[in-house]
Formats: sequence, C-alpha cells, structure tokens
Amino acid sequence: MPTPLHLALEIDGDGAHPAAWRRAAHPPDALLTPRRVRGIATIAENAGFTLVTLDDDMLPPGTGTAAGPVGRIGAVERAAFAAASTSVLGIAPVVSTSYAEPFHTSSQLASLDHISVGRAGWVVAISPAPDTARAWGRPPVDGPEAHLREANDSVRVARDLWDSWEDDAVIRDVASSRYLDRDRLHYIDFTGETFAVKGPAIVPRSPQGQLVVFAPDGLLPAEQVDVTLVSRPDPADLRRADTPLTFAEVEVALDTPSVAAADRLADLERHAAWPDRGRLRYTGGADGLVRLLTELAAGGAVDGVRLHPLVLDEDLGVLSRLVSPALSLAGVTARPVPGASLRTTLGLPRPANRYASAAPTGDAR
Repeated sequence: MPTPLHLALEIDGDGAHPAAWRRAAHPPDALLTPRRVRGIATIAENAGFTLVTLDDDMLPPGTGTAAGPVGRIGAVERAAFAAASTSVLGIAPVVSTSYAEPFHTSSQLASLDHISVGRAGWVVAISPAPDTARAWGRPPVDGPEAHLREANDSVRVARDLWDSWEDDAVIRDVASSRYLDRDRLHYIDFTGETFAVKGPAIVPRSPQGQLVVFAPDGLLPAEQVDVTLVSRPDPADLRRADTPLTFAEVEVALDTPSVAAADRLADLERHAAWPDRGRLRYTGGADGLVRLLTELAAGGAVDGVRLHPLVLDEDLGVLSRLVSPALSLAGVTARPVPGASLRTTLGLPRPANRYASAAPTGDAR
C-alpha cells in the first residue's frame, strides 16, 4: 500500500499574497489575536492536515512593500497556544538561526514539544537582511556562507542539547531527595566560530527525543534534516532529497463558490504582485488541485506538500471542504492518529539518545 501524502499548511498572517489582508474575512485588529490562531489551527486539524507551520522573522511582514500588516506575534508563542488548542495536529514554527542564541532556541522548541505532547517541529530559516542585524543590535553576519555555517552550527547544537538529558534522567526519588540522576546529564562542549555552548539543557528530553527538523533544500547538510522543503515551479522537476522525507512547496489560489481564483488573484494584483519564490503554483478549481496532489503522491518524488494559500480565509474553506476530504476518501492522505507524535505520523523513528551508555540501535540524528 502506498505511503500517504502528508499535508502541511502555512498559516502565518492572512495568506501567501502580500495583499491578502484586503480579502480577509475578519477585521484587521483580529489578526493578532488568540482566537484567530485557535480558529485556523482547529479548521486545519478537523480537515485532517498533518501539520501547520507558522512563518516568522525579526522584521515585520510586508517590510519594504506598501502592502500587508506591520506586526506579528512570535511563531513559537503562537505555536504553543495552537498546541494547547489542538490534540493531533503537528505544529512547526519557523525559527531563524541568524543572531538567535542556539541554547535559547533549543529550550523554546523542546518546551513546545512538551506542551504539544510530541507534536512539534522546527522549520529552520536564516535572516540575511541587514535590517535584521540592526533589530537584534548585532553586527551583520558576513555573507551567505557565514549564514549557512551559523545555521549548521545552531541545528547541531540544538540536537546535542536535546540529547543532553537522557530519557530517564528525571528520577523523582523521594527517599533520597533526588530529582535528577546527574550521571544522565551531559555537557555538549561545542565551540564554533560565532558561539560556544557547554550545556546541558535546562529542559528535560522531550517526548519525541528530537523534534522533526524541516529545512529548505540546500540550507543544511542532509544529516541534520528530517524533512526537506523543495521549491520547483514544475512538478516534473521535483526530485527526492537525500533526507528521510521530502515535501514540495505549493502555492494555491482556489475557486470559491462566489469568485474564480483568477479573479481573486487579479483583484489582489492591483495592489501588489505575488512574489515568485520558485514554488509550484496552482490556480483553479478544487478538483484540479486534488488531481495534482494525487499525481505528486503517485510520482513518488515527494512524501508531502506544504500548501501556501493565496488568502487563508477564502482558500482554507475550499481546502477543508473539498480538497482534503477527497484526498482522504481516495486513500491519498491519512489523518493523524490520536496520541501519535509528529514523528510517528510522518513515519520517522524516535532517535536514540547519542549520550546514553546503552542506547538501542536506531536513527540517532
């Protein structure tokens, strides 16, 4: 039986188009509210999506353009709220490695995995814009290679810290008044070009052991990545990455009951252009998207897709009512199982702890 195609959904802001806010079904001041986050996450969970992602950056969305909102709440904070408001949906915030402290990043993400009871992931990103360095009050990272090196070091350190507590490090022994077995905590002793981290972490090993790490194609070495996000404008050019799983980035503009996708897009294009990010883009009816995703699943080049709707309030309704149910009915996708971790849902093993003295054989990434 073929492996089901996993559906991920990007839910930051009002949609993938910079002017999406103009067609949103809510007042502008409702965008940055808990109710908005909970509502979108609940729809995605009920529709059977495997996970949602939440974009983020130190710079406000719409920076450098005349369109779009000028603020957002941090992705990890929104992810934690969404985790507490859902029960089976995977949740993966975007967290940039540029300028951030890897120790703090690893702690935040491990905490998110505890909050979600093992449903958390991390979409790794970099922030090359000079304004980002000014926002952090840091000297700019010097060039693309330095950003990539810092990303690699940051993910490596985060993974080491996630293993710095063995699974049974917390013993809670009342008789001896010991909470921890100190022999099961480990220093990681990392020294790189821009930072050094000794550890151990301040957060116990999380339910998944290691969060699921997503990264754009080419950002990180393959051994640091669980899911590669591949951007190709032509489905024929999609190729499986040298990582356990590969997801295609797909932008979608769908016909709604009242307005054709082409007309909706034309309305938004009067205000701002939809940037070409090199992704596969689909515009049209729900049945056409179902066929496209079915063909991608049958082709075997990808294990999932991350959908970027033109306007969340308009496209998500079509995705939840017409696209996801049709794919599930045809056996192309499968719903997450209650109680399963994101790793289990994606078919990834729980990694053994690299520091454990008698770690079982398994994927230790």
